[in-house]
Amino acid sequence: MFSEAKMTSEKSSSKGQAWFCTTGLPSDVKIEVDDMTFHLHKFPLMSKSRKLHELITEQEKNPTSRITRIQTASESKQGSEKDHEEKEIHEEDEEEEFLIILPDFPGGSESFETAAKFCYGVKTDVSSSNVAALRCAGEYLEMTEEYSEENLISKTERFLTHSVLKNIKNCIKTLTSCEGLLPLAENLGIVQRCIDTIASKAASSDPSLFGWPVNDGAGNSKVGVENERRKFATRGGNGMDSWLNELGLLSLPFFKRLIFAMKALNLRGEIIESCLIYYAKKYIPGTSRTSRKPSSSNVPSENDQRELLETVIANLPVEKSSNSTSNSTRFLFGLLRTANILNAAEACRAALEKKIGSQLEQATLDDLLIPSYSYLNETLYDVDCVERILRYFLEDLEDRSANRIEGEERSTALMLVGKLIDGYLSEIASDANLKQEKFFDFAIALPNHARLFDDGLYRAVDVYLKAHPWIPEADREKICGVLDCQKLTLEACTHAAQNERLPLRAVVQVLFFEQLQLRHAITGGLLEAEAGLTEAETGDGEEEEGVVVARAQEGGSTWRVAVRENQVLRLDMDSMRTRVNELERECSTMKKAIDKIDRMDPSDHVERGGWRTSLTRKFGCKFKTQVCDSHEPAVNEARKGRSHRHRP
Repeated sequence: MFSEAKMTSEKSSSKGQAWFCTTGLPSDVKIEVDDMTFHLHKFPLMSKSRKLHELITEQEKNPTSRITRIQTASESKQGSEKDHEEKEIHEEDEEEEFLIILPDFPGGSESFETAAKFCYGVKTDVSSSNVAALRCAGEYLEMTEEYSEENLISKTERFLTHSVLKNIKNCIKTLTSCEGLLPLAENLGIVQRCIDTIASKAASSDPSLFGWPVNDGAGNSKVGVENERRKFATRGGNGMDSWLNELGLLSLPFFKRLIFAMKALNLRGEIIESCLIYYAKKYIPGTSRTSRKPSSSNVPSENDQRELLETVIANLPVEKSSNSTSNSTRFLFGLLRTANILNAAEACRAALEKKIGSQLEQATLDDLLIPSYSYLNETLYDVDCVERILRYFLEDLEDRSANRIEGEERSTALMLVGKLIDGYLSEIASDANLKQEKFFDFAIALPNHARLFDDGLYRAVDVYLKAHPWIPEADREKICGVLDCQKLTLEACTHAAQNERLPLRAVVQVLFFEQLQLRHAITGGLLEAEAGLTEAETGDGEEEEGVVVARAQEGGSTWRVAVRENQVLRLDMDSMRTRVNELERECSTMKKAIDKIDRMDPSDHVERGGWRTSLTRKFGCKFKTQVCDSHEPAVNEARKGRSHRHRP
């Protein structure tokens, strides 16, 4: 019924396009909306719109004025030159037409076209993308049910209720379309209804809130939840994965209101966190090291990115998510790097660091390597930031429940973080600007039981000593004091024995502990052998009688073989006792040598290589040196205090 044509006459219109109704009758009303001029008929319009009825009636009563213009505040200051020009254009038409100008029409010319078709009885296609604009157009034109039955307002309201508000995707599309319809869409309640519906439908992605079983105690919880999800999907519901793509269409103000509505409904943190993560990935570049570009083609300005970043961080759940993964932790580190680049508020960064600290055990070494963006930091990586995150992790560990299951989880988390920090220390140790005090404090930040072995820590110490060859002997001994050489494996000890960068005291102490460990191993073997022999000779009463009878039945030759085996075992035990005594004497001699070294005047010392050669020749060692922990009194006190403070 409608056709579009370009105007060729220069005086016909100041706009670029015109719409004509091809009913066969000449139009008697011209309505201008934005850059469109609609040539229509007054009776279809007056039958559905109270406002158009009033405007046309006013012109009919005042035939001297054929132009009705609804002026805005800014346009009211303009003179009557425009109106005069419009009137001249109108008077040159063959047929006189009423001219009505509708500025700031909700939804623009496209929305008015659909409303005009509705007035002519043309089938109107209402969708989730245009229903808000049509509802506002109906309100603007006063197309109420009281004025005419089955009018545009009632039609759009039914579509909102029965189609849009039943589906979360449709709600997001309608809410997105409301951004250009404010404040009218807000006054009509369309915005708030869509937000409330999205928030309530989001709960459908959470089985526990929807009443679905989380665990039936028989290992069938996943199957039960999945079945319920399928049933819900067939009823028109949507899982979280199916509507997150649509969520990125919302503007930041609408997105913030949606998050607040979700929090008001006490939705689980996993749902809110997933929404925040997805939205931030879409609009904030740099949150992922693999992709430096946001998924959205419209990159916000730096100020908008900072506002969005602070909004995301401020609304992240404080508690650790029950289903948090290494991917979510990696994203949090990406947010932290971006917050440093954008110079976000200090409170914002502190909240993010605390959030990361609650799930630090899921981080990787690459996550911890945060570049230093401040000129105040001399190091390549932001060591202070990681140190704060580690402190938050230890505080969170203390705050967790002390029940048995939680205790096992805490122990596992602590061991994982211990390994992670050792790797981080090895990476930053090669930085020539890393102060020894910072390295030492970082190395002893974790309690002793966070490391099953100190091999990773030894590697970090070795890298640091290699990168800082100018450190004096006393400071080297202090740095080596972070090690517990009793927790070094044989492989680490072998490497340390040939490491010329270690101080002499550390080497001697490693030798001592190696000998001590060997003694304990031999003593333990002897005790086990004696226990086995005693049991074989004596045994329990009935068992011993049974053995004697059996052996007697086997014959004298078998009995004599058993006696000879016992005699050989006794000889082996005597030989092992002799070897233990020899090792004890060697240990005693070694202690005396160490005491003698401590009492000697430093001026009489030959260079360290000479002492190593002397020790090797004196004790018959086949290797150069071995690593150790000096355990100076100050270091020991620090380690004891650290162990007491961090005891879970």
